[in-house]
Amino acid sequence: MHSERLLGYFRNPRHAGELAPPAVKVDVTNPACGDLLRLSARFEDGRIAEARFLTRGCTASIAASEALAEWMDGKTRAELQALTAAAIEEAVGGLEPASKHAAVLCADAVRSLLKSLRAPAAPAVRVPEPGSKS
Repeated sequence: MHSERLLGYFRNPRHAGELAPPAVKVDVTNPACGDLLRLSARFEDGRIAEARFLTRGCTASIAASEALAEWMDGKTRAELQALTAAAIEEAVGGLEPASKHAAVLCADAVRSLLKSLRAPAAPAVRVPEPGSKS
């Protein structure tokens, strides 16, 4: 049985959706159950200014994604780095053993987001116009 807090996050998501660039966007999948989380975050002055999610998965994964996006608002990179699956589980009022993967998916998404922030941007590639000599 899901907690009332978890069901509240599931029934009333306020952070569902995607953010346009320059927001950072990552996709993570749980290979065991197939749940997919797309997490978007926009930074301003070193803090998350806005976070959004799109999740395909079970009730617990959708609720945990909403709890994650809500929690992320205003957080620094250091605070994001400290996030654990246990914190997400606590935020939704606990998870049944069969649903603990939902919190792990959220923690994985944050790690992926932080990793993408550290990755160097790909250099721009100039593609010559057809018929040009460059």
